Amino acid sequence: MKNWKTIVGVVIIFAVIVTILIINKKKMSATTSGGVNVAYYVTAEQVTRKNLTANFTLTGTVNALNDVNIMSETSGKVTEVFVNVGDYKKAGSVLFQIDDELKKAAFMSAEANYEKAKKDYERFQDLYKQKSASDSQLDQVKLAASMAEAQYITAKRQLEDTKIKTPISGYITSRNLDLGSMVQGSPQATLVANVVDISRVKVKLNISESDAFLLKAGDPVGVTSDVLPGVTFNGKISSISAKADEAHTYPVEIIVENQSAHQLRAGMFVRVEFKSLKNGDALVISREALIGSIKDPKVYTINNGIVNLRNITVGNESGKWIQVLGGLSEGETIVVNGQNNLVENAKVEILNK
Repeated sequence: MKNWKTIVGVVIIFAVIVTILIINKKKMSATTSGGVNVAYYVTAEQVTRKNLTANFTLTGTVNALNDVNIMSETSGKVTEVFVNVGDYKKAGSVLFQIDDELKKAAFMSAEANYEKAKKDYERFQDLYKQKSASDSQLDQVKLAASMAEAQYITAKRQLEDTKIKTPISGYITSRNLDLGSMVQGSPQATLVANVVDISRVKVKLNISESDAFLLKAGDPVGVTSDVLPGVTFNGKISSISAKADEAHTYPVEIIVENQSAHQLRAGMFVRVEFKSLKNGDALVISREALIGSIKDPKVYTINNGIVNLRNITVGNESGKWIQVLGGLSEGETIVVNGQNNLVENAKVEILNK
């Protein structure tokens, strides 16, 4: 019996202690979060409008301005090679010579026939004017001259095709033929070499749909690469796709003038800084006023000395300023410094009035 009374007494004392703690906690909470007795010192600013210029950087891939696979247009054996991988060749330079003995003979025959047909046609024209040749005779000679000309053009082109040339100026990145190799013409043409023009390069990347409406073709950009520290290449936006991809981003192409001393090469990763995103008369706040991340931004607003935590929507950044797309109105006062100790409905004193 005595033990039972002792246990009951202990339980009652424990209940009284818990009740006192709960009451004290509520009082402390009322004092700290009720915004009545405790005031926190903060600095504040008003939400304002500015002409916001947003610079941001994206990563893109360098592509050659022109990247051409050179195909053989004739069949035969390679008799001479004039190129190695890494060589720079101007447009029209001969890379390979294909055996042209038969093509040259066919061309000489076609040329001789063409010259004879032209002279026959000229002679019959004179005879026709003198009424010594009929209309049908002149038509037949004219037709023969036209056919001879067609055969001459074909033979000339076939002879020229024995010299495989590069259609663009650039660097040879692959060579698939050696002396004595056999090549085929169409329809199963042989790939003989690849040449790239990197005097100018294209940088391809994707931008968000919000940025796509702020950029335009011709806007300048700066391009940098980790492998070329301290070097900035000047570029311009050449095109912005009118159609988004599945991720709702828009493909962008940028043309960059390559430098002779420092060259960007196809396949490199580069960073592109867009310098011309301008939001005229944008609603802005200081970046340091944000609580949380850019993905879930919040700020403390001040009204009659009491703070309230508010969710906002932000846009582009420009230096210390960040664009506000929603959640705040112009002229509202927000906490810039001192917000780490604040809670909802806390009382504050503004130091920078």
